[in-house]
Amino acid sequence: MAVAALGLKTEIQDAMKAAMKSGDRIVVSTLRLLLAALHNEEIKGRKELSQEETLKLISSLCKQRQEAIDYFRRGGRMDLVEKEEAEMAVLRRFLPQALTEEELRALILASIEEISAKGPQDLGKVMKQVMPKVTGRTDGKRVNELAKEILSR
Repeated sequence: MAVAALGLKTEIQDAMKAAMKSGDRIVVSTLRLLLAALHNEEIKGRKELSQEETLKLISSLCKQRQEAIDYFRRGGRMDLVEKEEAEMAVLRRFLPQALTEEELRALILASIEEISAKGPQDLGKVMKQVMPKVTGRTDGKRVNELAKEILSR
């Protein structure tokens, strides 16, 4: 698993080198921030990050960008909205393709069946089962909302 994460880290480093050569400042600064965050997590955990941990970190950075976009939009700072959107686009290049609503619904239904969940009281068990399968491909909040909806039927 560490080999795949190493491959992703190498891919990020290669993309940063290419951006430096082409002079793309947004890509360079975003990838530097990402590599620094990866490095800090590795130091904190005293180990190489797995593919799942790397994707989780990238997802977290994307989520931070989305929250900043929402705040800046409310504040009328369209210049900062554009910057954050550009950074988020750079980060998303390293995430797997997002799940469609139907794919996510199918995964949740399969997990519910697998653990024999009966209702909303089993939401935690369902989330624990689904989240590792969707890391980096969808937001946990979206999974939670959809799982609640399905379990409430």
